[in-house]
Amino acid sequence: MHRTTLNPISRFAAAALLALGAQLFSPSASAAQSTPAASATCPALLNQTFPRLQDDKPESLCQYAGKVILVVNTASYCGFTPQYKGLEALYREYGKQGLVVLGFPSNDFHQEMDNNAKIAAFCKDTYNVQFPMFAPSHVTEPKPNALFEQLILATGDQPKWNFYKYLIGRDGKVVGVYPSLVSPDNKDFVAKIKTLLAQKP
Repeated sequence: MHRTTLNPISRFAAAALLALGAQLFSPSASAAQSTPAASATCPALLNQTFPRLQDDKPESLCQYAGKVILVVNTASYCGFTPQYKGLEALYREYGKQGLVVLGFPSNDFHQEMDNNAKIAAFCKDTYNVQFPMFAPSHVTEPKPNALFEQLILATGDQPKWNFYKYLIGRDGKVVGVYPSLVSPDNKDFVAKIKTLLAQKP
């Protein structure tokens, strides 16, 4: 019987091809190749992570890509604190259509509690807040958190007081800034939200 043998160079080439094939079809290689594509779908403004208020667990804002986002800096001892009720009403009314409210407690105006658990309990017990809330942080210069830093850069407008509102479209771009005096049930404000929700992601 005639037996074909491979010379050393051919053996090396065959081994290299086998190794390459294993790499291309391995799950880890596929996952690594999909990572850049996944991150590419997240707008730069949302490509960051913050600890949640209730448990400090890191949460990526990328999960809200494609939604209409209302970012609000909040406080527990402010004259505008009752706006929590209106913000929660917006979230419940339009959440299924793609609206999410993101609350960022801050003591920048000296009207917030110094304990995460107390803030979380206050929000839940007083206003039954269900929309995402994050751990307290700075929202004004010179050291705003990463999201508010970008919001300030994009708009040239930093929070002047608690319950300042930044509205972000489905494309991840800021489309409006609303001062504390604009309540969540303001007709023009709600109309703007509806317009943004009607737009395709």
